[in-house]
Amino acid sequence: MRSRVSEYRVEGLLKNPHVQSVLSSSPWRRRAGAARLAALGASSQAHVLNLPEGIRLAGLYTAAPTPRADGALALLLHGWEGSAESSYIQQSAAELLTAGVAVFALNFRDHGQTHGLNEGLFHSCRLQEVIDATRAVHRHYRPGRFAVAGYSLGGNFALRLALAAEAEQLPIDAAFAVCPPVDPSAVLRELETGPPFYHWYFMRKWRASLRRKRALFPHAHAFGDDILRRDMRGLTQWLVGQHTDWPDEETYFGGYSVAGARLSALRVPTRILAAADDPVIPIASLRGLQLSDTAMLEICEHGGHCGFIRDWQLHGFAEQWLKTGLIAALDGVQ
Repeated sequence: MRSRVSEYRVEGLLKNPHVQSVLSSSPWRRRAGAARLAALGASSQAHVLNLPEGIRLAGLYTAAPTPRADGALALLLHGWEGSAESSYIQQSAAELLTAGVAVFALNFRDHGQTHGLNEGLFHSCRLQEVIDATRAVHRHYRPGRFAVAGYSLGGNFALRLALAAEAEQLPIDAAFAVCPPVDPSAVLRELETGPPFYHWYFMRKWRASLRRKRALFPHAHAFGDDILRRDMRGLTQWLVGQHTDWPDEETYFGGYSVAGARLSALRVPTRILAAADDPVIPIASLRGLQLSDTAMLEICEHGGHCGFIRDWQLHGFAEQWLKTGLIAALDGVQ
């Protein structure tokens, strides 16, 4: 496996992984991302993708003010219970736009206020519809170069898209993943045994999402509040039992795991950014990856979960890492 230690360095309180993780999704960073996009004069267009089997996914397309000659486009994928307007997506979009790369920020099913587009619930094994969405975005915008990049669960999807690219004939030139959950079972154990805040944070957002779904489709989702009071493992067991074909949660986790040797068949140039102090994603699962020669794992000593904040002005390392790597990869395939 190719790996390297990152150049990212911080001092003082920014070494704290919890400060990093909280700042990453804070209202201040979200406002900063929106302000960066506004300063660029970026105008995003909502686009609903009509996919096979009646599935609909939505996203935001933003053209680059000064496009690259190759018409490059990046598909950005948010994390679990995030959206196309999450702070890290906005910051990444702004960074890529300054490099002439257009952006399509996709909302997964039931994310970003899209709960009414599909009756069925989101789960992390719904890879095929993201493959179909990737193909639809490329077909509609016809970029000369095409990359995918994701944060957290979006990073896991980006890795699976890259792995499926050859079989699915997806014209992906490069893939990037920031803090991806490569071993979902290990992530749940981390959330169950780590600081309670993270379990509370994700459960608060997941329960709100399920309530919204129930209100929109009461005939299909008549579950009671007793279901919503379950912890993450209990609610996952319910989801798997009622809304998937997997026999139990561990088998379901295996359905979207990319741990161990699963990424050894990667052919798409791929880069992974991780933090050794991530309080959500166990770094051991990333160190244990067996990657192909086309992939590179970069580990930062600090950064928390999808943080990598450089300073108290909330400038980030991850979006710069993404821009630098993406431009290098696109230039290298010309």
